[in-house]
Amino acid sequence: MRIEKLSLSHKKLLYDRFKNTRSFLSEFSFANLYLFREVHDHQVLMDGDMILISGRTYDGRRFVMPTTDIQATDVERLWTAVQEYDFIFPVAEQDLEMFSGQKFRNEFDEGDSDYVYTIEKLSTYKGRKLHGKKNLLNQFLDLYTPEARPLTRERMADAVDILETWQVDVGEDKNDTDYYPCREAFDLYDELVLCGGIYYVEKEPAGLIIGEEIHENMFALHFAKGKRKFKGLYQYMFNQFAKILPRQYEYLNFEQDLGKLALRIAKSSYDPDMILKKYRICPLK
Repeated sequence: MRIEKLSLSHKKLLYDRFKNTRSFLSEFSFANLYLFREVHDHQVLMDGDMILISGRTYDGRRFVMPTTDIQATDVERLWTAVQEYDFIFPVAEQDLEMFSGQKFRNEFDEGDSDYVYTIEKLSTYKGRKLHGKKNLLNQFLDLYTPEARPLTRERMADAVDILETWQVDVGEDKNDTDYYPCREAFDLYDELVLCGGIYYVEKEPAGLIIGEEIHENMFALHFAKGKRKFKGLYQYMFNQFAKILPRQYEYLNFEQDLGKLALRIAKSSYDPDMILKKYRICPLK
């Protein structure tokens, strides 16, 4: 088996493979894997027509990830290839049946799960559970005259300004946030086929969103950054972005909370329509 550190040169090999899967999970994205390659030590494993990704989870365990649908994967061959790793990850709930039997057991970490919302919900904030979000949006619009623009190469200097201010607002070391992956996303925005919006408040760069299509009807948000001084900005950004997405998209995937309480509270507060659980398939020893 040939093993190579994940690099931009692997885009040609992997990009279409991920696009051709039926997975809703946020890991099935070349951009996502590449931007977080250092955090997770991503490598590409190649054995003939079988191509896998290896890496480390946030809790330090080693995994192998298929690059095609589990249903189309030779499980016995996959299992032979990954004996030196801790588990296969991520495996969607509907695919667990592929690993039934005595060889495997599954584990689940709540922090791995993706939070998914309908476009209709975020574009309207209808209902009692989202009453607070709608109030924050209305207060924001009463105070400010915001502008929404596509995030393009010409506006990257403004994006950097937003990111730098966000990092100061967070008050953590850059290595403890996703500052560096987000900064690299600016530099490789076109190469990684990313798409997003940038938001101005009284002409000042205030917030941004970056993501990509991960399924024909689902768009994933990889990064959302805003200046803390503008209360209600995030509610505005999510609402406005949902309104302008092409009609083909039914869902927005806000990805996982990484087991961080603040992220879990924030993402749960938007009343997710789906929680996409991701299982770890481990060998019985």
